[in-house]
Amino acid sequence: MISDASAQLQKILDHLRSEFSGLHIGRANTALVDEIEVESYGARMPLKATANISCPDSQTIRIEPWDKNVMGEIESALRDADVGNPQNMGQYILLPIPPMTEERRKQMVKRVHEMTENARISVRNVRQDVLRKLKAQKDEKEISEDEEARLAKQVQEKVDETNKNIEEVSKKKEQDILTI
Repeated sequence: MISDASAQLQKILDHLRSEFSGLHIGRANTALVDEIEVESYGARMPLKATANISCPDSQTIRIEPWDKNVMGEIESALRDADVGNPQNMGQYILLPIPPMTEERRKQMVKRVHEMTENARISVRNVRQDVLRKLKAQKDEKEISEDEEARLAKQVQEKVDETNKNIEEVSKKKEQDILTI
């Protein structure tokens, strides 16, 4: 049960890191466009499944479709996702990343705080579920009261460690956003 909780807590932390990587912070990052859905041959697929995505410099994302026939769909998906103004260069698309304004930076910091709080809520939910299961096991006489207390303490240690990691990741992302 503790290992399940640990795995769930790690997933929460990984998900938060993944969400943070997709935030626009004024520097080019392929994660900004990786998951944008593109209509390709009658199916919706993530952009990373239809094109090679790279960052030739810190202010530009280069998207080179494997099949040039989907160039228009990619361009329109980028416009719809509101990630910038894509420029079709014939064989590839350049997506310039404009520098962030102070107001936009503050909005992004608020978004980081929202994501962080959602991660903390998820951590609390995992802890509550595990503690509920431990109590049920104790009530069914599957484990002793001492065993329940010992396991609850282990869970709390894992939760504290995860919350500390969430805080560190959040502070680092906030610092990245506020650094000009």
